[in-house]
Amino acid sequence: MAEPASERTAFDESVVFLSHFRDLEDPRQRGKIAYPLDEILLLCLLAVLAGAETITDIALFGRKKLDLLRRFRPFARGTPAHDHLGDILAVLDPGQFQRCFVAWVAALTGAPEGVIAIDGKTVRRSGQKRKGQAPIHIVSAFAARQRLVLGQVKVAEKSNEITAIPKLLDLLAIEGAIVTIDAMGCQREIAQKIVAKKADYLLALKGNQGTLREDVELFAAEQQAARFTHTTASRHRTVDGDHGRIETRTVTVLHDVAWLRQRHNWPGLNAIVIVDSVRETAGKVERERRFYITSLSLPAHSLAPVVRAHWAIENSLHWVMDMVFRDDECRLRTDHAPANFCTLKHMAQNLFRLAPGNTSLRQKRMAAGWDDGFLGSLIGA
Repeated sequence: MAEPASERTAFDESVVFLSHFRDLEDPRQRGKIAYPLDEILLLCLLAVLAGAETITDIALFGRKKLDLLRRFRPFARGTPAHDHLGDILAVLDPGQFQRCFVAWVAALTGAPEGVIAIDGKTVRRSGQKRKGQAPIHIVSAFAARQRLVLGQVKVAEKSNEITAIPKLLDLLAIEGAIVTIDAMGCQREIAQKIVAKKADYLLALKGNQGTLREDVELFAAEQQAARFTHTTASRHRTVDGDHGRIETRTVTVLHDVAWLRQRHNWPGLNAIVIVDSVRETAGKVERERRFYITSLSLPAHSLAPVVRAHWAIENSLHWVMDMVFRDDECRLRTDHAPANFCTLKHMAQNLFRLAPGNTSLRQKRMAAGWDDGFLGSLIGA
């Protein structure tokens, strides 16, 4: 995609995001290319921002909005048909595309602050049972405070999150941040990588870390029975009421864990976090206890918001991908096309988040489809 400075057109500085994708390798054979890769990326992103949910939608957008597109790039040969677009997205290297994406987000936001939640989501219709092809699973890093996608890695299925998370961490600058991951990511190697990158972690602890979970659970029960008189502990309680439901959360942090760190050789471990939830709805009471381990040395009132911030990835990313971008209805299945289309939707979501105004993402997407001026402003043009 890179080209000599002397050959760059006057359009080059008009679209801010494209400057971060100049090094993206064009997978097509060298020679005369009717549709340059930067034009393809611009077409796809603008179309997704304006409401496109399929490759056919993007091709239609290109035909209907050619005058708009030519404000930003020549599009000398017009725009490609849907099958050509599908072929390009299928062969575009998703790893390179993601690295460019990460660099673009970093340029927009600088060093991430606060909680970075990491979690995976399956693109349900990207598989083909008849061909034995499982749906792809995308592991994403999400900045909870800024509500921005920082990066993503594709894996074949959910069980491979353990191998994907280190690759995702390698892509990101996380110094000073707090990385939160569910129990799948509660692995010694992952904790070590986070600490080595000068960040902190809060990891959900379940049965996949057998004896560690057993030791934590036993220690917590003993200390609770003794009213925490034999250890250093802090506690914080909140009560929330909404739509007839009352939920009481009690966060207890046990700070004396040097023995546990030594026994399990767990990198950077500084505290155990216990979250007890009691939900009361229409006379029914539900109780739940969750355990976490963390490298943070903070009291309970400071760790409680960190625990809750992790769920931003469910509510502000996964839910939005399904309800605003119809991710679970996407039927792209060929090679790298599903992963690359997901990256385009993450780009669009970030741009909507950064756009001024308090309207919902759904309304912003509708406005992008109706107002060319607003659509252009989203990409910095």
